[in-house]
Amino acid sequence: MPNAAAKWYNVPMNIPSDSFILLSYVNTQLRDNYGSLDELCDSLDIGREEIEDKLGGIGYRYSEEQNAFIRV
Repeated sequence: MPNAAAKWYNVPMNIPSDSFILLSYVNTQLRDNYGSLDELCDSLDIGREEIEDKLGGIGYRYSEEQNAFIRV
């Protein structure tokens, strides 16, 4: 019988679909693990435009100076 825990290593990371949870997730990742939004997107293999569009829809934009999405 295959090791069930090993299967988790092959599952691609899914980002949260809810915009507000995504905001929290992305800002936490930027604060703790990444120096820029491009670095985060490259690492997680997700489109920058997709994140910016989704978070822009709830009134947030990426600030390079703060390395975070901030309320517009």
